[in-house]
Amino acid sequence: MNPTIINNMNKRIFTLALVASLAFFGCNQTTSNGQSASNEPVKETTAVASAEAGKVIQMNKAMFLERVFNYEKSPDKWIYEGNKPCIIDFYADWCGPCKRVAPIMAELAEQYKDQIVVYKVDTDKERELAQVFGIRSIPSILFCPAEGQPQMTAGALPKAEFEKMVKEILLAPAAQPTSQK
Repeated sequence: MNPTIINNMNKRIFTLALVASLAFFGCNQTTSNGQSASNEPVKETTAVASAEAGKVIQMNKAMFLERVFNYEKSPDKWIYEGNKPCIIDFYADWCGPCKRVAPIMAELAEQYKDQIVVYKVDTDKERELAQVFGIRSIPSILFCPAEGQPQMTAGALPKAEFEKMVKEILLAPAAQPTSQK
């Protein structure tokens, strides 16, 4: 990631990101009976996580900044925002190899539902995310451990290769979060 590119993007998209964030979070500012909850924390995270477990989750920029890496807040240092390690499948609907990888990602999401989260990013709709990660070919798969640096692979690999990467990159003892001291 080139910090100059990210800094230039930050200037152009700050307002857009702010509006998108307000729109994204604004939808959750009422309780189930319609009363304002502005002075209470919204407690939908657990319910959302439970509903998403075992599924591939379509991701947009706002979700990426919240759940994976906020490159606007921390452009020079990777800080993982998630609770569980994740896989991010950068794809496009028209891409043949991406269509072969999609069912594998769905199987991995179900198989490792208690240990990792699997996201997908449509590079045609989320061009900024593709640019930030230098995506030049798809499918590109980003493995994000809870601690440590992410690793990228490209191409439609067999399921066994993806499983090996999940175990080595995301679930290996070094990739697990340290316990509280």
